[in-house]
Amino acid sequence: MKLYAQRIFVDDLATAKRFYGETLGLTPLWDWGIAVGYDVGVTLIVEQEQLEPGEESVVGRFIGCSLAVDDIDATHADLAAKGVAFLAPPEAMPWGGTLAHFRDPAGNVLTLLGGAK
Repeated sequence: MKLYAQRIFVDDLATAKRFYGETLGLTPLWDWGIAVGYDVGVTLIVEQEQLEPGEESVVGRFIGCSLAVDDIDATHADLAAKGVAFLAPPEAMPWGGTLAHFRDPAGNVLTLLGGAK
């Protein structure tokens, strides 16, 4: 068994595609109209939420998706300059890594990870 994908639900796929493609610089693997896949080691699927009557939205939550970067300070500065909404600056963790949480346009919280071993 292996992890195939991490799915992120959004309420505006066109805006999400600009954010993940242009702002974060990810290249689409595929685009199925209601979902787009990006290669980040596993497939990151950004998907238009489609609710049935009575279902609760899953948009705008902490995703638990960490994106490893070589230089977290430089990546943080670059993305912040592009308008990415960070919850706080990069913070060193006791286990040795550094984290910086940010929001996508739908309010989903993702994490930059630097210094992971």
